[in-house]
Amino acid sequence: MENKAALVEGLLFIAGDDGISSERLADVFGVSEDEMKELLETMVREYREDEKRGIELVSYGGKYKFVSKEIVAPYAKTLYEVLPSNNYSPAALETLAIIAYKQPITRAEIEEIRGVGCELILHKLVARDLIRECGRTEAPGRPYLYEVTETFMDSFKLESLKELPKLPDFRNPTEEKELFE
Repeated sequence: MENKAALVEGLLFIAGDDGISSERLADVFGVSEDEMKELLETMVREYREDEKRGIELVSYGGKYKFVSKEIVAPYAKTLYEVLPSNNYSPAALETLAIIAYKQPITRAEIEEIRGVGCELILHKLVARDLIRECGRTEAPGRPYLYEVTETFMDSFKLESLKELPKLPDFRNPTEEKELFE
């Protein structure tokens, strides 16, 4: 078999923020969980000690994932602050609109509306101070609720969210069809 550590590294990269459990990785490679945990702990140590790398391998809640090292934080903050405030991707604008209209709202609710994941976009919007966490729901897992910030209001020159355009009512299929013709 090829270098197992390199394969695990690739799978962890693909998994992103979701991470992967040692149990799942053991299943993928057909090895014992103890053997996989030993490999993962070796990788955790190697990434932590390697000063030439800006990422490290961590385990939170039983899942292993890559995160940036603490030394990267000030540069990441600068990266997101340097971007012009009016240079938003369509995905960011869509996510902002959903939050503005539906706040407070959870990530899962946003993803249900958009039909795609939005964790990275939420992190970027929080880093640019356009949205913030404003509490947690009582639902299982107690997910965060998001709302827009004063920076959002300033960026879009709004005094109140009441100034947002009214959304069409799509409960009438005839109206929806007319809108898209």
